[in-house]
Amino acid sequence: MLDTASNRPTLPPEIARRRTFAIISHPDAGKTTLTEKFLLYGGAIQMAGQVRAKGEARRTRSDFMQMEKDRGISVSASAMSFDFKTFRFNLVDTPGHSDFSEDTYRTLTAVDAAVMVIDGAKGVESQTQKLFEVCRLRDLPILTFCNKMDRESRDTFDIIDEIQENLAIDVTPASWPIGVGRDFMGCYDLLRDRLELMDRADRNKVAESIEINGLDDPKLAEHVPAHLLEQLKEEVEMARELLPALDSQSVLEGHMTPIWFGSAINSFGVKELMDGIGTYGPEPQPQKASPRQILPEEAKVSGFVFKVQANMDPKHRDRVAFVRLASGHFKRGMKLLHVRSKKPMAISNPVLFLASDRELAEEAWAGDIIGIPNHGQLRIGDTLTEGEQIRVTGIPSFAPELLQTCRAGDPMKAKHLEKALMQFAEEGAAKVFKPSIGSGFIVGVVGALQFEVLASRIEMEYGLPVRFEPSQFTSARWVSGDKQAIDKFVNANKQHIAHDHDGDIVYLTRLQWDIDRIERDHPELTLSATKEMMV
Repeated sequence: MLDTASNRPTLPPEIARRRTFAIISHPDAGKTTLTEKFLLYGGAIQMAGQVRAKGEARRTRSDFMQMEKDRGISVSASAMSFDFKTFRFNLVDTPGHSDFSEDTYRTLTAVDAAVMVIDGAKGVESQTQKLFEVCRLRDLPILTFCNKMDRESRDTFDIIDEIQENLAIDVTPASWPIGVGRDFMGCYDLLRDRLELMDRADRNKVAESIEINGLDDPKLAEHVPAHLLEQLKEEVEMARELLPALDSQSVLEGHMTPIWFGSAINSFGVKELMDGIGTYGPEPQPQKASPRQILPEEAKVSGFVFKVQANMDPKHRDRVAFVRLASGHFKRGMKLLHVRSKKPMAISNPVLFLASDRELAEEAWAGDIIGIPNHGQLRIGDTLTEGEQIRVTGIPSFAPELLQTCRAGDPMKAKHLEKALMQFAEEGAAKVFKPSIGSGFIVGVVGALQFEVLASRIEMEYGLPVRFEPSQFTSARWVSGDKQAIDKFVNANKQHIAHDHDGDIVYLTRLQWDIDRIERDHPELTLSATKEMMV
């Protein structure tokens, strides 16, 4: 990813200070809480919200859907931009729940680095491992935050070993915890030889840090009880002997991850992590595209849509396309070419996000994420440029694993249902297939929880009660090949054929045997389980 760094020009300062990253983790590791604390330190909010807030306590900013607030989980990725010291952070909070992993996979195409949050008691969990593999495919640099150190957690060396073994990446400690669970009192900052003490009383207060000269400084004994101090010295000595030293180039290449320890809910360890993102995180990177890659320092503006969110504001039927700028200096009111339709688009009211709060963006630079309100022109995978026919590649769309038939409670409202489903299909929240024979729609999703989310959103946003019923089909494959061969195949298998919301032909199957039979009898056709968004 950075092999060309040596002969590339330095980035303009405004672009070089951008850090665009996603937060990834297993559900419940504390990702959304950490996001809130980032906003607190970036001065974007005065008081951090809680995922499970009681009474009048502030709810989190980054979970903006009613369902997210009710259940305390993130269902949809949300973007936030704020300043921290000299840096401009563009942070994307992704859903941890595996049922929404497609949204997360697509989001990872739009960031330059990932912050992996691990629960100190549970270590590396299954979803963390999956997301990590996606980061691996894209060579994304990863910074790790081990959260919940104020609860009973595992031995520090065990956690580091588990990350190294399960994820096959070198781990280097950037801080070292002092005590665990009830005894947890803070961390020793290994990068700057400082003692960071946690204040348990005020969760919104920044931890105090005490400058010391190495572990032999007598000042340490004033703050740390003798038995913990002895343990700290032993462990740090072992860590320095056994674990690799921090190599910033290795971090940027994705081979090494620095790990910070802390407790997001107590605002502890967060500021050190943010400093780390500024210091060791990558500046905006070149973007894969065809026919050539896009470099961030190019003068002309280009960007691509990695997410579409409908009805973010319940009062307006709005749709916002999330666009990651890949190059240039964007100004409000610019005309950009919409590459898929070859039509120019004037972008008169772009927005910057602080989750569901937004403000007009007068300008933005490569690396930023802006929202473009539109009426359905922009879809996931679309590229916007200043005239050049170039398109960003590698934004995936996966075959659904669960299929159900969707019907409106009131048969007279079938037309309204079609409109609502198409909206969700364009948003990437579900796949919608219209079978060639029969009425109704078949809706495909990656995880069962998505059916509940869809039913509740269709009812809340469109006032349409719907029911999902089991379908005879179990999976779907996109069909490609020679036009004549496809036409012949379609005529012979009408009862299995449907079209997706782009009008592409899809073969619906009941059993794996169906797929094997087609591949055997029709070698000239290709059945694929993924389709690149943007054709």
